Amino acid sequence: MTMELPPELSEYRYALYCRSDRLDLSYKPVPPVALYRDKALAASHGARMWPSTYSIIDLLGEELPCRGRA
Repeated sequence: MTMELPPELSEYRYALYCRSDRLDLSYKPVPPVALYRDKALAASHGARMWPSTYSIIDLLGEELPCRGRA
């Protein structure tokens, strides 16, 4: 049996959002799909899953998502 360590959330800088609101599939804010340490990995995942709608937010930058906004 392996023991899993809990993630250290402070190590994850990038949040991937699917942005289903861009296709009128959602009308309220949604949480990120995944958190990443590396922006290139986040972009690769987003491009494969939602080629025209995903967005990546730098959680340490100026692009922080606003709570309560779509």
